[in-house]
Amino acid sequence: MSEDRTSGGSTGHAPEAAELPVYAERVLDVADLVPPGRVMTYGDVAEWLGEGGPRQVGRVMALYGAAAPWWRVVRSDGTLLPGHELRALDHYRDEGTPLREASRGADGHLPRLDMRRARWDGVTGGAGGPDDGGRPGGGEKAHR
Repeated sequence: MSEDRTSGGSTGHAPEAAELPVYAERVLDVADLVPPGRVMTYGDVAEWLGEGGPRQVGRVMALYGAAAPWWRVVRSDGTLLPGHELRALDHYRDEGTPLREASRGADGHLPRLDMRRARWDGVTGGAGGPDDGGRPGGGEKAHR
C-alpha cells in the first residue's frame, strides 16, 4: 500500500492509531480495485472478503476511506452518501458512472446510481479479482 490511509475518513476522523487495522486495510484494498465508473455495495465488499458485513464495511469507509475511492463503495439502493452527495455526484459524472435521474418529487432532485448498470461484479472490466464466474466473494481468494 503506497498511500497513508490513517489520516482520516470520508465522513469522520481516524482513531488515533499507529497502524491501520487489518480488516480496514483489506476493505480499502477492495475499494481500490473498483474501476472508475463502477461501484460495489458495502455488502459486495464484505462478501468479496468473506468476512464482516455491510455495516462493518461502512464503518471502515467512514473512518478510513478518505484516501480511497470512497464514492465507489455504496449503499445497495443506489442512494448517494448522505452529506457527501454533491462530491460523490461530481466523481460519478467525471467517471461516467451510470445514474438514474431523480423524479421531480424526489427530495433535492438528486439522481441515484443505476445499480443494474453501475454495479461491478469484481471480475469484468476491472483490475483483477477472484476467478469466480463473476460473483464478488465467490471462489478462491487470490488476494490477501
